[in-house]
Amino acid sequence: MQIPFKKAPIDFLHGQLFPVNVFDLLPKDHECFVYYDIFRHIDTSSVEQQFSALGQNAYHPRLIAGILIYGYSHGVFSSRQIEKKCQEDLGFMYISHKNCPNFRVLSDFRKNHYEFFKDCFVQSALLARDVGLASLGHVSLDGSKFQANTSKHKAMNYKHLKEKEKELIEEIETLLQEAKACDEEEDDEYREKAGYEIPEELMFKEKRLAKIKKAKQALEQREKERNPDQDIPDDKQISFADLEARIMGKKGNFDYSYNGQISVDEDHQIIVGQHLSQHANDKKEVEPALQEMQDTMGALPSKATLDNGYLSGNNLEALEKAALDAYVATGREGKTQLPLDASNRTVQKSDCTYHEEEDCFLCPGGHTLNLASTSKDGKKVYQATKEACCACAYQSRCCKSKKGTPRTIHTDDKEPLRQAMIEKMQQELSKEIYKKRKTIVEPVFGHIKNGRFRRFSVRGHQKASGEFSLICAVHNFKKIVRAILNGVVCLDGTKTAAAAG
Repeated sequence: MQIPFKKAPIDFLHGQLFPVNVFDLLPKDHECFVYYDIFRHIDTSSVEQQFSALGQNAYHPRLIAGILIYGYSHGVFSSRQIEKKCQEDLGFMYISHKNCPNFRVLSDFRKNHYEFFKDCFVQSALLARDVGLASLGHVSLDGSKFQANTSKHKAMNYKHLKEKEKELIEEIETLLQEAKACDEEEDDEYREKAGYEIPEELMFKEKRLAKIKKAKQALEQREKERNPDQDIPDDKQISFADLEARIMGKKGNFDYSYNGQISVDEDHQIIVGQHLSQHANDKKEVEPALQEMQDTMGALPSKATLDNGYLSGNNLEALEKAALDAYVATGREGKTQLPLDASNRTVQKSDCTYHEEEDCFLCPGGHTLNLASTSKDGKKVYQATKEACCACAYQSRCCKSKKGTPRTIHTDDKEPLRQAMIEKMQQELSKEIYKKRKTIVEPVFGHIKNGRFRRFSVRGHQKASGEFSLICAVHNFKKIVRAILNGVVCLDGTKTAAAAG
């Protein structure tokens, strides 16, 4: 018995008598129509000013920006793949007006207009605020590593750079001497050939030497800024492909990366501030994060939550200057601190009590750690006496020095701010507020990375910052589009009946 499968529609088999708009094949509520409405409001005047009326007509910057945003929103980051999508996918065809630029045009626009993408992000955040998706009531700040457009295989340490530079200089000098000897021979056989074999090898080595010198100078400049008046360790590395990327990672998984910082609003997980850092940790990221929020939204939030990685003197001072109601984790997030008497855990700095008036620490054994030294940059060292440590019941779990040195605590002149935060975070209300952090900011990085963006397509800090701005703008636009399709808001900022109900 033959199974009666469905047959193909007649208009597919024989065509239609009259042509129709191909985009009528898309569902009426397809997201590309909402994206198109949003893209029409993007201000690209800063890019348009860079074009000239002379020459051939160029693609409108709004068209290229829309194609890139729509491509990134669907996890397509390669300019070649985006161009292919615009030839095969109806949604992409609609966004590109069936007039997609060459992949090189898309790639160059992304690479050259990094400042525009920062402005594009600001426009996405302000649009989200205007339609009621962000209120700056509670904002959470967090950072995550994204791989740079290079690898550890395209890098060299300082010792190898110096050795290779010396080696290439000697080889180039040898080749120059050989070339000179060839020129002096000038017999009939070599007059025609002119000894091209040697100059080609010489040219290759000179280019290699120039690249080595450029990387070596960049590494020296970087270390001079980070550690002035100190010798550069031989194991310090730098990448040839991206001189501004830094080695970052944890648990043995290290690679050249950038540290993406985002500030996320509680209401609908809208990113209201972002910047790309070259620092491997978050100890100096609060001040630029607050400035980015101020520049983007024109105001700071009512309160902010941050994880333990931001518990540094510089960050706490920045929060205090901004008069921001901040909640910074003071212990290992998600870890319950067992009592010292009920466990064999190591005595940590958090187990010691700081007394601001006496400027000293009191250890769990009741012994005092007095100020031992202070450096010019504000770093302080507190130390107990050897006699007190030897007589202390916690000595085996506290003093780990093989030389028998008494317990020391390293801190800085911002310790009162740190202690004030510790006291604040012990309150039940603070704990309840901080609990929301995980549901505000961490899912956003999850959405971005699950959307397949884990590695930059461009090189250099400025250009990578532009692409990170594009990624954050894409996240916001996706949130806005979803809210519109779900009937939560309209583009004019009014809430729909479904949302009101």
